[in-house]
Formats: sequence, structure tokens, C-alpha cells
Amino acid sequence: MARRAPRGTRRTTGTGAGCPPEDGGSPAPGAAVSGPGRADGGTPVVTWALIAVCCAVFLVGPGSGLNPAYGTGDALAAARGAYFARWGVIPAELAGGAPGALLTPFTALFVHGNWLHLLGNMLFLYVFGAMTEEHLGRLRFTLFYLGAGAAALAAYAAANADSEQTLIGASGAISAVLGAFLFLFPKARVTSLFPFLFFLPLRFPARVVLVFWFVLQWLAATGLGQGSPAVAYLAHLVGFAIGFLYAWGRFRRPARVRPPAAATEGDSQP
Repeated sequence: MARRAPRGTRRTTGTGAGCPPEDGGSPAPGAAVSGPGRADGGTPVVTWALIAVCCAVFLVGPGSGLNPAYGTGDALAAARGAYFARWGVIPAELAGGAPGALLTPFTALFVHGNWLHLLGNMLFLYVFGAMTEEHLGRLRFTLFYLGAGAAALAAYAAANADSEQTLIGASGAISAVLGAFLFLFPKARVTSLFPFLFFLPLRFPARVVLVFWFVLQWLAATGLGQGSPAVAYLAHLVGFAIGFLYAWGRFRRPARVRPPAAATEGDSQP
């Protein structure tokens, strides 16, 4: 656990789908993914709105380094620490019932540490959010995203109640979207860039990509695989489990939903 640091220097843990705010690690098995979008060709209003809000918060905050109000150099670093501590989750304060701490699992979902942290999360939300939103409906998807994301951060905080590292990032919520997507659209095709001798684009069923992603998160969380101390892998696992179980609980009686053929190239088997 990190020692308690001054507000301007408090360590920050990113929950960005594998992207820590400080070292900007890759968000998934490959460097990037692309997916089917909405099956009906409509606009995923909530998904785009969430992306827009996260980007706007990042641009006006100190994380982007573009707002002159936060200064430069040491002043900017101090401002970042204070900003993340104000809007992020600090497990010890949440566990202790500090004033305003109960809201931070929600506010932290819109705060990101750097450009790679933001872009990695928004890429995953863009790829997997549209079809999930289409199936759940806009209101239910909004509540699901916020509730699951906050629950994932709160679960991490409960498991690390003495920690004073600040948790920020949307990936508790995005991991829940991934879990729901895996149940709803296991055969949807997802393109991932895998770093072999060069970045090679390969298409796999979502169940392959997402199960692989989950295994990597689990290995990192348990210390059996490579991970970054700046990433809250437990929040990823909890969010993913919440999303999968929610989709299973709500949609298990109808047949498993599959996207139309246009969104699942060459996949015609039930």
C-alpha cells in the first residue's frame, strides 16, 4: 500500500482497461481493436455522449496539460495530484466515510490520467458500447454503465481499504460492458492488432478476444502475469463479472442474442 502523500503528490492508480495513467500500457491483448458498431446502423447516443464527456473532462482538467490555468512543471504536477484526489476514489477515505467520498466511485469514471489512458478506454467503449447500448436501451445502458463502474471501483476500495492510492478511470464501467458483450454477442467478429514482427490485424470472435483479455487481467491481478502497479486489475475483473452476470440474469430466458450477419462476417451458425 502506498504511504499517504501530500495532495499534490498522491500516487494515482488507473483503472483504464489495462492502461495506467502514468505508463500508458496497452489496453488489450493487441494494440487496438475494432468491432461491429450498432447492428441497425443507428447512432449509439449514450456511448457517444459518454465518450464526449470523458474527453471534455480530460481536456479542461490538468491531465491533458492543455489548460493554462493549471500552470506548468511542478505547479501542473501538484494540480494533477490535487485534481485526481478530489474526483478519484481514495479507498481509505471511502471506507472511512469521508465527506463526499460516496460520490467518488461515480466521478472517478470520467477522470483519466493521460492521453493513452483516455484513448485506450474510449477505444474500447466505442468498439463494444454501441451494440450493448442498442440491446439494453439507452436508459438501461446508462444506469448499467454508471452502476457497474461505481461498483467495480467500490469493490476494489473495499478490498484495499487501507490504501491511499487514488483510483481514476472508466474501465470498471467499460469492463462491465465487455462482460455483457461477451454474453450477448459471443460470435461477433473483433479485429485486434497483435504485435508479432509487426502489428498484424487479425479477426477473432469476441469470445476469444474477451476471454483472452479477462485471463490477462486475472494473471496480472494475481501476480502470475506481467502487470503494472499503477493499474487496478481487480476493478477490471469485478466490472467484467458484473456485466456478464447482469446480461446472463436479464437475457438468459430468450435465446442468446446474436448480431445480424452484416456485423458478423462469415458467421452463420447459431
